[in-house]
Amino acid sequence: MTAAPVRVGLVGAGPWAHTMHAPTFAAGPETTLTAVYARRAEAAAELADAHGAKGTTDFDELLDACEAVAFAVRPDVQADLARRAARAGKAVLLEKPVALTLPAARELAETIDEAGVVSQLVLTKRYHPETRRFVERAKAFGAVGARSCYLHGAFLGGDLATGWRLAHGALPDLGPHLLDLLETTLGPIAAIRAAGDSTRWIELTCEHENGAVSQASLSGAIGLDRARTTVDLFGTTGTVAYDTAAIDHTEAWPVIRAEFAAAVRTGRSHDLDVWRGVRLQELITQATESLRVGF
Repeated sequence: MTAAPVRVGLVGAGPWAHTMHAPTFAAGPETTLTAVYARRAEAAAELADAHGAKGTTDFDELLDACEAVAFAVRPDVQADLARRAARAGKAVLLEKPVALTLPAARELAETIDEAGVVSQLVLTKRYHPETRRFVERAKAFGAVGARSCYLHGAFLGGDLATGWRLAHGALPDLGPHLLDLLETTLGPIAAIRAAGDSTRWIELTCEHENGAVSQASLSGAIGLDRARTTVDLFGTTGTVAYDTAAIDHTEAWPVIRAEFAAAVRTGRSHDLDVWRGVRLQELITQATESLRVGF
């Protein structure tokens, strides 16, 4: 017997929800989109109608219409509403960063644990087949150092130039992707030093527990035709490179959908769960503190 599609409610009706979340979960077959919640009734209705779902401005109404909730809203709103969803017994699919502050991230994770619900973190690149191949190569490589970057110009204008991104910059928005990849391929990060300005250009130097050292360059305010994400690992036997220039990021979303549905049906959170989000928030907080004290 095949499991029934997971009934997913979507929080948010902005560009990312339109482009990725809503079409992904409406397409199935592992899921069906049942409701869309937004503060503006017309925004919720427009997105919901396009995918045969119900639009609402009542969060409790959304919860009544689904068994799992996907979030496509700014981090502080996500943290508050995800706690409510968890207390209502709903599985949660979270965007990064999971919150704007470390205490809020930990409170969310603890609430999810107390409620006993499934959580999963959308780190889009980690679900792409090419990224997974890179991670497997990296684990067998034994790198002693790495250079990486995530650069684009979306904060200069357009749909992604939103208030929280312009205020907090690349560190909380782009940083989770690189920090996750660096930890996954080189091992846990023991310390971070940061320099620069998160709203313009920020450099991170990471010391890993195994002695490896990595660097990450982040900016959302660079005049590029397309985003540039690279990780170059260096070791005694050569290099291993990762470059997203040639990959189609939309290929990650069916994987996200299938693995989230599997987590909901089995009752077991994904390896990339809310606590992975908390760990990345810890690293972001360390980098932010390094910027503050100048070391």
